[in-house]
Amino acid sequence: MLYAVLLSLFCVFHVLTLNTAFKFKHHDNDEIAQELLDVHAKCPRITKLYDLSKSSVRGQPMHAIEITEHPGEHRSMDPEFRYIANMHGNEVSGRELLLRLAHYLCDEYVNGNGEITKLIGRTRIHLIPTMNPDGWEDAFKGGKGQDGNADYLQGRTNANGVDLNRDFPDLDRVLFRQQALASGKGGPTMHLMEYVREMDHELQPETLAMIHHSTAFPFVLSANLHNGAYVANYPYDEARKPGTPHIYTKSPDDATFKHLARSYASMHPIMNDKKFKGCNKDEENFNSQGGITNGADWYSVAGGIQDFVYLFGDEWDVTLELGCDKFPPAKELPKEWRENKDALINLMKQSHIGVKGIVRDVSTGIPIVGAIVHVRNMTDGEDIEHDVSSGEGGDYYRLLIPGHYEITISAPGYFMDSKEVEVTDTADEMAAQRVDFDLNREQVHETSGIDLLRGYLTEEDLDENLNNIFREKLLNEARIAEEELAQERKTRKKLFTQNKLDYYRRKRSTPRKSHAKY
Repeated sequence: MLYAVLLSLFCVFHVLTLNTAFKFKHHDNDEIAQELLDVHAKCPRITKLYDLSKSSVRGQPMHAIEITEHPGEHRSMDPEFRYIANMHGNEVSGRELLLRLAHYLCDEYVNGNGEITKLIGRTRIHLIPTMNPDGWEDAFKGGKGQDGNADYLQGRTNANGVDLNRDFPDLDRVLFRQQALASGKGGPTMHLMEYVREMDHELQPETLAMIHHSTAFPFVLSANLHNGAYVANYPYDEARKPGTPHIYTKSPDDATFKHLARSYASMHPIMNDKKFKGCNKDEENFNSQGGITNGADWYSVAGGIQDFVYLFGDEWDVTLELGCDKFPPAKELPKEWRENKDALINLMKQSHIGVKGIVRDVSTGIPIVGAIVHVRNMTDGEDIEHDVSSGEGGDYYRLLIPGHYEITISAPGYFMDSKEVEVTDTADEMAAQRVDFDLNREQVHETSGIDLLRGYLTEEDLDENLNNIFREKLLNEARIAEEELAQERKTRKKLFTQNKLDYYRRKRSTPRKSHAKY
């Protein structure tokens, strides 16, 4: 009790003494932590601070803040949203925008802003200002401090020299191989880590931390923030044929992804400006497309976070390129906030489009975990070949654009059930259409492993699985190398023996020289 009183007094004193006005600058890694503490001190009831499960290569923590009316818990029917910034250490705008966004959400909630109050009351928001604190340090020290850094590469990678947006397990390859075996049709497009049998590299700690984050929280929608262009980029990021640029590669949710990308670009004054000529004459200008692009149609990326989270679980993700300069001078940051504020808010609201509901046992009312949610577009008669699953509370979230759909629920041991629904645009209301299901039991059935990779494995189990996959690859490579070496030794021994036999044959057939003295 005394500790709680003292903590409350400290928070009150901190609020009274801190300067609540956010200052635009390039915040170092320690200052990021302080900014998030300041937000929490102002709004302790709607925020929670935490660090990701792993630190960077140099031991820097990756800080996060949760903003919701129920911090620390997942509440059924409230979707979870995530912004990730600074994956490339020298691309810094998103880092500062998320700090400013945290302050803005807190301040506007306190001020009674109706839109923000509704957003925070119905959404669990997670902000991660930096995924690459080591790379940021390298870029900042190698540049001109608050005046930025014009180098396009310095600090891009982590401290091990790895591009983190090429480091995730390449689930696209798994998908494309399965589809090739099925003549381009069929096969799952969700929870594909279950099908990974080998990896060609060991994952970086920053990458593992983000995978842990995706398993710990049932995210519905997320975005990762970059610099280098003005465009909202959507899956698939990787082309089916490796090394082929400018090949539009559709996901099953292509129409919904286009909507998500447009929801950001349409609110951004430069992305939405058809007169904008692009960052330079040698690069593409996306404004004729409304400021959006399919990732693979721009250039193919293997091992990126965007495709990974979509194929890993039940999360949609887009990549936002927020400016031409990767590390702009600090004086440009207020302008960037003005350009992006409304778009940042609008994308978060999109986590409320489509349908949501709870799947229960009709007899007991107990939520069914891991039920599969399949959607058929009744307008064109096509199945959307990307399912989602219900979470721990039996709750599911399916992002969809307006249209007429059939929702089918299946779970081991239960009879399937289907319902038709007319989906309307619900983003502004922040209330996706509710479609619950109560399933009848078919027979006693053991718990399915469908939910294995959506928040129900411990981080230790996940690490062990990933490490075992990589270890198995190394062992296979070692076995192959050992077999090749043994074969080479066998070949050399055979060759040596053959050469020796040839030598003796030649020796016997050669007449001996006389040793008589002349």
